[in-house]
Amino acid sequence: MEDKKKVIVYVDGFNFYYGLKSKKWKMCYWLDFVGFFSSFLKPYQELVEVNYFSARPTDTGKHDRQDKLFQANKCNPKFNLILGKYLKKEIKCRYCGGVIHSFEEKETDVRIATKIISDAYKKRCDIAIIVSADSDLIPPMELIREFNPLQKVYVYFPPNRYSSNLSSLSDGTRKLDGAFNVFKKYILPQKVQLSSGYVIERPDEWK
Repeated sequence: MEDKKKVIVYVDGFNFYYGLKSKKWKMCYWLDFVGFFSSFLKPYQELVEVNYFSARPTDTGKHDRQDKLFQANKCNPKFNLILGKYLKKEIKCRYCGGVIHSFEEKETDVRIATKIISDAYKKRCDIAIIVSADSDLIPPMELIREFNPLQKVYVYFPPNRYSSNLSSLSDGTRKLDGAFNVFKKYILPQKVQLSSGYVIERPDEWK
């Protein structure tokens, strides 16, 4: 019997979250990522890991909710969290000259690209699944085609997200708009017990 094809998933957390938000699928924020993406694999495929790329929100409430989600998913050793950061920026009004402060997420697309290329170079997987519609991920896909042409690269588009350029470079695509029933199936339990014994609960805002 042939060895199973190894699959690694790379989730652009911002693209994924705002896709769900655009559909108002709040209940799906509390998601078992490993279970969810495993459900799409074929019998001859094996999930190596799910890499989730994000950054910590500056808002305390959002930070705490996100932390609960990450802690719950970390109970599965196949979940790998990779964090970028938010940088403070000033926006000056062109009309009144007033300045407001905002925060901009940095490094996520670079970290995704670096991880995808590193895994392809080390031949850690036979199939890479990119979960994003960010065209900034085209260069790493092109590079993989050059030095590891045997590796397959698929793109899963988050709800209400799409890129024709990513689609044209991929070996296949899937639109998660139509996967609401799958999302519902892989919502985490209301309470999750961590390895430390501490129990965390699904945030009320995500019900």
